Amino acid sequence: MPPVLVIRPEPGNAATVAAAQALGLDARGFPLFDMAATPWSVPDPAPYRALLAGSANVFRLGGAGLARLTGLPVHAVGAVTAEAARSGGFAVEVIGEGGLQPMALALPPGRYLRLAGEKRVPLALPEGVEVDDVVVYAAAGLPMPRALVEALAGPAIVLLHSGEAAAHFAAESARAGVMRAHIALGCLAPRIGLMAGEGWQSLEIAATRSDQAVLALAVQMCEKVSPRGH
Repeated sequence: MPPVLVIRPEPGNAATVAAAQALGLDARGFPLFDMAATPWSVPDPAPYRALLAGSANVFRLGGAGLARLTGLPVHAVGAVTAEAARSGGFAVEVIGEGGLQPMALALPPGRYLRLAGEKRVPLALPEGVEVDDVVVYAAAGLPMPRALVEALAGPAIVLLHSGEAAAHFAAESARAGVMRAHIALGCLAPRIGLMAGEGWQSLEIAATRSDQAVLALAVQMCEKVSPRGH
């Protein structure tokens, strides 16, 4: 069985590794990002209809300023983000699937506040909808550790949970001389696969945008990864 390598930042990394191991996978965690809060000014919540959140990191790293915004209902990108919002004292109005963009297209007219990371996907908005972005955290890419380079020397499956992770992993793989033909990628969403580039043994997309779907994909991929590359 090829190793399943998880590069997402903590605390999600340990959770994904544990869930993968519970499925019988040879899962190993190598976080390639440090997540850190950034200074931000809390806007007046009065003009906004709701708060858009595309990551649980908004609530994990947003800090004390979030308390001034708890009167705004949250549109959360998924169940994990919704739970983080509730833990922070927010009421969750919408839980989406498939990313923030489909949620944005379904927004009723009005003005919304989006708390986000430094690197974020631009949103296409329907008529009558305005979104103000405020950055509350940033991800710093880390160099690939020797243990990960060694794990990538033979056939392996790498799980990618964001476009930024895909781009950083691709760049670090090139720097370390990783043979793409040995590596299969399991991606949370189509955009992530695009940002990973080409030349991998295989690249597959989860059926839905959830960690459970990515892990189900990993189980399937373990049966198909070639021991000789492509």
